[in-house]
Amino acid sequence: MRPFLLLAALLSLACRQPQPRNATPVRTPRDSTRAAVVHDTALEAHAARLELKVLEQEAQVDELQTRLDDARREVVRAMAKLQSLATRAEAASGMAEAEIALQTLRSRNSGGTTPAPPELNQGTQLLQLATAEFDKQNYGGALYLATESKNAAAAGQGRLASDDQTKPRRGEVPFALPLQLQTTGRANVREGPGANFRIAYTLDAGAALTAYSYVDQWVRISDGTNRPGWIHQGLIGRTASR
Repeated sequence: MRPFLLLAALLSLACRQPQPRNATPVRTPRDSTRAAVVHDTALEAHAARLELKVLEQEAQVDELQTRLDDARREVVRAMAKLQSLATRAEAASGMAEAEIALQTLRSRNSGGTTPAPPELNQGTQLLQLATAEFDKQNYGGALYLATESKNAAAAGQGRLASDDQTKPRRGEVPFALPLQLQTTGRANVREGPGANFRIAYTLDAGAALTAYSYVDQWVRISDGTNRPGWIHQGLIGRTASR
């Protein structure tokens, strides 16, 4: 009888299911390359303003280089002693035209809520230099400087013509001089500085435009037919090098 009971006990132990051990939880490896992207709007706006400043400074460098090239050509012509030297009367006439152009620019800006365009100060300084050269009897130099003064006044007239189309916006910052830019793709030009303003017209890629000022990332421009409007900074860039 005892051997039978011992055999039954052994069979009972053999039939029991082994209890599984508590498995160590497997931790999912962390993806260290995955990080939340945080947008700093203030930083983005500051970067956008810096990009506009770079465009402005590059345009100033180009303008100065152009004037330097013109001055060199003028010196070469003077050294060559060409017979077509400017006479006293021609220099006086050019200076008078420059003075009239600057006076017109002053009168258009007088009583306005916006500061005087920078071209007014540039043109005035050029005319003063022309007067000094005239007094030295350097009539060729005086005529050249008077012509540059008239060109500056014409650029200021173009800036004011754009400003007349719409009232100055709050926070609007003028460029030191008009920037010659172009669209980088098909772009909408709006009636104000923001995507909530109505679309005024659309420009094709590579369309030439002139930029006068900006509010945040929106730039006040006029196109080749002097249509005013506002365009986002990301849709414009410098014109191809001449």
